[in-house]
Amino acid sequence: MPEATEKLSHGSPTFFVRKTFLTWVDDHHGDGNIGFWCAAPPGVQAELIAADPDRFFYPPYVGHRGWLGVRLVLSGGGGPDWQEIAELVEDAYRTVAPPRLVARLDEHT
Repeated sequence: MPEATEKLSHGSPTFFVRKTFLTWVDDHHGDGNIGFWCAAPPGVQAELIAADPDRFFYPPYVGHRGWLGVRLVLSGGGGPDWQEIAELVEDAYRTVAPPRLVARLDEHT
């Protein structure tokens, strides 16, 4: 992803393209979740949480901005759909990146 960078933020790996588009979470404040929070296009947060509330959730601090929480480990078992994860990460990037960087991404996909 053009000009994406990774830095530690609040002790967690966080990915930026000018602004944050994804942050890793591992048992944040003892909630037991392992996964990430990411920027989401308008409407996607509510749609995914309604469709699969075990996997998707409204994350603290950033949920009010439309961000999506994604659990990678579920209590009932079952692993992540890695194709879906890749799409969520790309959508997060596209949501935050400037148009010229989205155009560069489109040139390579």
